[in-house]
Amino acid sequence: MEITTPDWVKHAVFYQIFPDRFAKSQQPRKRLLKNATWEEWEEMPTLQGYKGGDLWGVMEQLDYLQTLGINAIYFTPIFQSASNHRYHTHDYYRVDPMLGGDEAFQELLEACHSRDIKVVLDGVFNHASRGFFFFHDILENGPYSPWVDWFKIEKWPLCPYDGDRPANYEGWAGNRALPVFNHDNPEVREYIMEIAEYWLKFGIDGWRLDVPFEIRTPGFWQEFRDRVKAINPDAYIVGEVWEDSREWLDGTQFDGVMNYLFAAPTIAFTAGDRVDMTQVQDRSYYPYPPLFAAEYATKMQELLQLYPWEIQLTQLNLLASHDTARLISIAGGDRPSVELATLLLITFPGAPSIYYGDEVGLPGKIDPDSRRGFPIEATWDREILEYHRQLIALRHAYPALRTGDYQVLHAQGLVYVFARTLGSEEIVVAVNTGTDSAQVSFDTNKLRSHPSKLLFGSAEIESIADGSQMNLNLPPRAGCILV
Repeated sequence: MEITTPDWVKHAVFYQIFPDRFAKSQQPRKRLLKNATWEEWEEMPTLQGYKGGDLWGVMEQLDYLQTLGINAIYFTPIFQSASNHRYHTHDYYRVDPMLGGDEAFQELLEACHSRDIKVVLDGVFNHASRGFFFFHDILENGPYSPWVDWFKIEKWPLCPYDGDRPANYEGWAGNRALPVFNHDNPEVREYIMEIAEYWLKFGIDGWRLDVPFEIRTPGFWQEFRDRVKAINPDAYIVGEVWEDSREWLDGTQFDGVMNYLFAAPTIAFTAGDRVDMTQVQDRSYYPYPPLFAAEYATKMQELLQLYPWEIQLTQLNLLASHDTARLISIAGGDRPSVELATLLLITFPGAPSIYYGDEVGLPGKIDPDSRRGFPIEATWDREILEYHRQLIALRHAYPALRTGDYQVLHAQGLVYVFARTLGSEEIVVAVNTGTDSAQVSFDTNKLRSHPSKLLFGSAEIESIADGSQMNLNLPPRAGCILV
């Protein structure tokens, strides 16, 4: 079977936005809540508090995102919900009024598309919330509700709020606030398919799927793909799967997954023993123990062999997200760890994703601290920001960094060197994660050319007379890109 994935994703640099925390509109707007009491923007976030970010605020920051080089946005949920993260969906057909409602989203979508910025929404289709109308009807009417077969009811009575008594229905991860859909019910299945179709017709460019591995109804995700692609063949379907994802990346379901299998070893290699273990959750995202270059090379080669190449090019690569601590906090506040990991992120096959604020050095420990308000400009780490801008610009400028082959040239000690090759264009990336300068020699016979021009970073370059070998002198905790 020929596997096809959206071509635009291979050339995308994503920016993940948590809508309540990225930007609050500075312009007078038509608001449902005009005098709400929000948490102070700069204060540490709480599990239940709102800071008042909205979609108009995002629209006002599009110049900033474009200057950074972003051409795709992944939004965590934006639908009406009684939680600041909005994974407790109340209404799948309505953008949350606190974010500006459908009107604001339509304006934002048009503004993004006018700038060639794609927009991907978060689909929470495994479970709804206690406030979801159909489930609320069950709470009101018990076994007499016409919606009773839409959820996994165990016995009566249901107990949605009293934690001292059994809920008597299945909640995601045991959370009674998140009743799980009965996906074996054809009506539920059709309802979810129609939601996906509705927002694609509205104009979105794809779906990020929350915990899709929980939905085990045979053929569900195959039908989802067919229905989505029938409306927009270029729509992106990316699943939140943290581990080996071959089950879903066979070409009949998702175009990619959130690539935590890239993130964890990349942080383990670049941050090493600086990793703050108190900020690492006990999941597959486990950037420890420290890796040497050879071990990192092995993990990257294994990862690149795991899925078809067409899928590799549309993986959503990341270093942090709303479900993890922030990169700089995981790395114990070490800026070089952030920079080196970002260099490897931007130059790896697949679409890189920047978690809002990471590009300006925003710290944040595990949830809810990792969901801080985007910092005021006076507090930005300008060096990290410029590092991101330069790397993203290079990725856009050189097709080899987007779709070129990936070949390891050297992996010894704490020095890792690889090449991205596309036709006659060859890019060499070298990283030294050690605290001492490193002199490295590697064979260039596998390359069609002999890269010698420094595009990024700093290094002393020396080519052997016959062109068969290259010597690099790399500063400590630094990387470079050659062409």
